Amino acid sequence: MKITEAPLKGCFVIQPAVFADHRGYFYESYNQKVLTEAIGYAPQFVQDNQSKSTYGVIRGLHLQMGEFAQAKLVRAISGEILDVIVDVRPGSSQFGQQFSLLLSAANKTQLFIPRGFAHGFAVLTETATIHYKADNYYHKEAESGLLYNDPALGIDWQLPADKIITSAKDQELPTLAEFKTRLANS
Repeated sequence: MKITEAPLKGCFVIQPAVFADHRGYFYESYNQKVLTEAIGYAPQFVQDNQSKSTYGVIRGLHLQMGEFAQAKLVRAISGEILDVIVDVRPGSSQFGQQFSLLLSAANKTQLFIPRGFAHGFAVLTETATIHYKADNYYHKEAESGLLYNDPALGIDWQLPADKIITSAKDQELPTLAEFKTRLANS
């Protein structure tokens, strides 16, 4: 398993060693000891989530705030997604910066996202199934996020604008500037 830090501090790209032969393949998708050694602490994952979406769907950019913040370990178990994270940690020198990565069933790559990041993804294949571990339980009242198409973020979702599908809820998320103002006033 190869684990390298992403350009955003505290985020890590995980590429498993895949052993393939005429029967198929095997790989270790999670090893707490290896992850702990790479990231410097042991996340205690308490919840696994899975979603399936069709081409053009953008889910995000989501996060939970305060004591309900979540670190996540994300992978695509079918199809391909563009996984996107934005640093919204108060006081971070990288606040507002984003990083994106293709995650797919084919490349088996995963992304570890620490607490304090907004997260979203775009489905680039006919369908995609996403699985992620979270180190804190979902809490509706702690929901927050960023508007996926905020020009200040400049995210290229790798989809034609007329093919993008989002929820009404995601279309009402704040811009980065609005989010920053809310942080300052809380």
